[in-house]
Amino acid sequence: MVPDIKALFRKIFSPEQPGGPGHLWPRWLFLRALGLIFFSAFYSLAFQIEGLVGPNGILPAHDYLVVLRDHAGPLRYWFAPTLLWLGSGTFALHLLVWAGIVASAALFFNLWPRGSIAVALVAFLSFIAAARNFAEYQSDGMLLAAGFLSLFFAPAGFVPGLGESRPPSPASLFLLQWEWFRIYFESGVAKLASHDPQWQHLTAMNHYYQNGPLPTWIGWYAQQIPHPFQALLALFTLIAELSICWMFIFSRRSRLICFLILTPFQIGIILTANYAFLNYLVLSLGFLLLDDQHFAAWFNQLKSSRLGRLYKLRFLEWKTPPAVAPPRASAAGMVVSGVSLTWIFYATTVQLLLMFIPSLPLPLEPVDVLQPFRIANGYGLFAVMTRNRYEIEFQGSMDGKNWTPYPFRYKPQDPHKAPGIYAPYQPRFEWNLWFASLGAWPQYRFVIWTEERLLQNEPDVLALFARNPFAGAPPQRVRAVIYQ
Repeated sequence: MVPDIKALFRKIFSPEQPGGPGHLWPRWLFLRALGLIFFSAFYSLAFQIEGLVGPNGILPAHDYLVVLRDHAGPLRYWFAPTLLWLGSGTFALHLLVWAGIVASAALFFNLWPRGSIAVALVAFLSFIAAARNFAEYQSDGMLLAAGFLSLFFAPAGFVPGLGESRPPSPASLFLLQWEWFRIYFESGVAKLASHDPQWQHLTAMNHYYQNGPLPTWIGWYAQQIPHPFQALLALFTLIAELSICWMFIFSRRSRLICFLILTPFQIGIILTANYAFLNYLVLSLGFLLLDDQHFAAWFNQLKSSRLGRLYKLRFLEWKTPPAVAPPRASAAGMVVSGVSLTWIFYATTVQLLLMFIPSLPLPLEPVDVLQPFRIANGYGLFAVMTRNRYEIEFQGSMDGKNWTPYPFRYKPQDPHKAPGIYAPYQPRFEWNLWFASLGAWPQYRFVIWTEERLLQNEPDVLALFARNPFAGAPPQRVRAVIYQ
């Protein structure tokens, strides 16, 4: 019995063996996309991090870490797993961002992918762990989870190419597919569990396009489509999230069909709403449903086409190289991979089961230990749809009678200006104001602290706005007004 367990362990956690469909090309594409997504996250922070968590920002990371140090003792490193413990000044924050930018660019260009992922992952987690209100989005957890799993998925080596000598392990591939599946399925379950009448009556899409955090101009046109189509789209969303996504566990053909159905679905979401890198990540994870045989067939078709004959692209000649010997992994590497990936699978499976049976008597300690690292998350996108659109606007005044608004960079504000398409760029300050508009001010005190910084004409916070209407002297009064 023991040899069988060892053989099963090796089969799951060692690289794929020759003879199967292979996943070299899907891995290559996904890791390039992951590099771009990490780059978009750090590029966004390069222009915002001082205003968000800098020493003179809205929620200074230093103040938060001091409170943790005084109250949590040694556990502070678990509550906030961040390199900013070593320093949280302006230089440290920009060093973090630039380390992430360089690492994500290296990942895109396929330079030392495992090391690049590790650096980008640690840098991004360091920001997320100290950003509080500005890092409470499900998309952040999705990226951290995908990045962690990719440490075991990526090929070894400094310039690995396709990584033919080190294919991905079945376990790492499955867990990335598992994350893709849970994003869909858990979001569908959350919609049903919320008992939101808009999903029950298929009216969820009627005002969806205009009520999101950052609408797009394409969303305006989508909003004009009559209700019957919107109702069908709401129904399709539920079907996609609750049933179509299950096709990933069946045959190669079913995974291909699933990919061909849900990829246009994600592209439609990207075009009609600015959800930062969220849908780009889900779209990229979907490519892991494919395999090398799918790509080989497409390469042959493209090679025989007029375009292929004209340009004679080298990658179209690619064929799976014959394996002289089955790739092997070290015993230590398989143990680390086995423990880490099994732990992630347990933690995520428990959270999924608890959505159906909250009182299920399962050990929760392995789930709780991972919580600050955001690498084993539960999901539930758009469980309750927003019925109305509210906007928070900051206004300043020198006399308390005449008020001048602070113009935003990305949020809808001027009714004569069409909204733009900014994703995957994520303006975290403006994004968070949308959430604040749906709740009470004690839940979102960063709005009050923003007003304090505006009274001081704080340059780092003013940089989050399009311009400073009080460049000559700070206003005597500042207020935040909410309107529909």
